[in-house]
Amino acid sequence: MPEPSSVRVDSWAWAVRLFKTRSAASDACKAGHLKVNGERAKPSQSVKVGDEVRAFVAGSEKIYIARRLIVKRVGAAVAADCFEDRTPPPPPATEAPTDVTRERGAGRPTKRDRRLIEQLRGH
Repeated sequence: MPEPSSVRVDSWAWAVRLFKTRSAASDACKAGHLKVNGERAKPSQSVKVGDEVRAFVAGSEKIYIARRLIVKRVGAAVAADCFEDRTPPPPPATEAPTDVTRERGAGRPTKRDRRLIEQLRGH
């Protein structure tokens, strides 16, 4: 089966498993969450080999380069060969101070207690 020269962006995003359904991929395009080569993509915009596809999924931006064009949804191992993931690694998680709680019925904190609590919170 010959490989097509271009594919709809919503169909490609669904086929390589960026979205669970094609309608979800189409909705993401309409909402502006998919960009092809830096431009907002309509669902019918074509993707070619070598195009950069940016997807805003689950609150983070993911960057993909199209390596192979497919129209039908395939297995995860085959789909992984169809794109190159250029997403930068997430920043290291910083340690958040634990939340300071007072015992119930302990009353209002004194000025000294409040200063100790603020010091523990890092303020």
